[in-house]
Amino acid sequence: MPYKDIKPPQGGKISISDGKLTVPDNPIIPFIRGDGTGPDIWAASERVFDAAIQKAYGGKRQIVWFEVFAGETAKNKFDNWLPDDTIEAFKEFLVGIKGPLTTPIGGGIRSLNVALRQLLDLYVCLRPVQYFSGVPSPVKHPEKVNMVIFRENTEDIYAGIEFLGGSAESQKILDFLAKEFPKDFNKIRFGTAQKGQDYLKLAAPDHSPQSATVCVGIGIKPVSTIGTIRLVKAAVEYALRSKRRSVTIVHKGNIMKFTEGAFRDWAYAAAERIFGEKVYTWAKWERTKKEKGEAAANEEQKTALKAGKLLIKDAIADITLQQVLTRPEEFDVIATLNLNGDYLSDALAAQVGGIGIAPGGNINYVTGHAIFEATHGTAPKYANLDRVNPGSVVLSGEMMLRYMGWTEAADLILKGLNGAIASKRVTYDFARLMDGATEIKCSQFGDNIIAHM
Repeated sequence: MPYKDIKPPQGGKISISDGKLTVPDNPIIPFIRGDGTGPDIWAASERVFDAAIQKAYGGKRQIVWFEVFAGETAKNKFDNWLPDDTIEAFKEFLVGIKGPLTTPIGGGIRSLNVALRQLLDLYVCLRPVQYFSGVPSPVKHPEKVNMVIFRENTEDIYAGIEFLGGSAESQKILDFLAKEFPKDFNKIRFGTAQKGQDYLKLAAPDHSPQSATVCVGIGIKPVSTIGTIRLVKAAVEYALRSKRRSVTIVHKGNIMKFTEGAFRDWAYAAAERIFGEKVYTWAKWERTKKEKGEAAANEEQKTALKAGKLLIKDAIADITLQQVLTRPEEFDVIATLNLNGDYLSDALAAQVGGIGIAPGGNINYVTGHAIFEATHGTAPKYANLDRVNPGSVVLSGEMMLRYMGWTEAADLILKGLNGAIASKRVTYDFARLMDGATEIKCSQFGDNIIAHM
């Protein structure tokens, strides 16, 4: 499709064949500055990326940046929150990066970030969580946190269907459930006017109206075998490639048995079928325990891990949120559904210094499409003040370069960031919590990262 309002620059295109990226020395990379503080943090981050690439490859490689638009900037410029040109650019050039976006209030797109993920089928939300020495943290041992979250990105309630309580659509769903699944319908506490009236008579006998309006919001939560299998495959492949110890399937299957519980069961089955002798699963442990007893199962697992097999285990979501605080060293790679991944990634980010330096990537490992992004909001009150921490975009760029295979440049960014933090010349969010720190601007922090490469 031809572009309408923007024109790509001259450069090379990233391509994919048999699951392997081919990256030219001058790849065109679409980018979105972002809204609010986006322009400030992008300006600092782009300098960091270019400096790392120059230092790593001595001018033999460079990124050709291609600015595209979404969010408030796109609305003001083109009267469109998410122009077709932007989607086409990410489709054509495969790999891109973005700052934080404003999501329109009211009708239309629920979330621009979610829209981009679904339009490009970016089924993995990749969220690495690691501690940088010297970063202020609310926990005693943040250095024990070193996890990578594979969050399913296209299903669960983020792709759910919702009906407003009291609407005709919601009533149709209630009527359907009452007729076709009466036992399940009885689980809806106030699904009928009579139930509502009976409760109001008990709760407020002097103030109950003559009739109670049925007002029940309805949500449908889709979880599929295909969505589960491709996420788990990506997580296990990453864990094997990176020589990680385990993959934990995080779910709430004890309550939602046919969505979250099925996710766990499908995940175990996929791991065993696809990876065979490379992994040992708790599902296998349960089968051995049933056939031969717990001691035999324990010995089997011990032998498997001693032989270097990857452990695939599972944990209930609420317990996981507790244990990543109390026993973080027991978690390595986490594979989970959309909402659980949202909770976990933000909670873990807080343990290592906050969402301001938490990077993220949205990836389709089959097509090669990937958008790397800041995981925080737009913080409009700090817009154009050159004050906020650019770390989230900087580290998202580090992820992007590593995904492209430019590991030398990615390593330099990590080295530079570690050095900048250790120097205690940092942005206000760190400076106010670090002893003996000097507060510097966003742009100066970018320069400080470059100086420590």
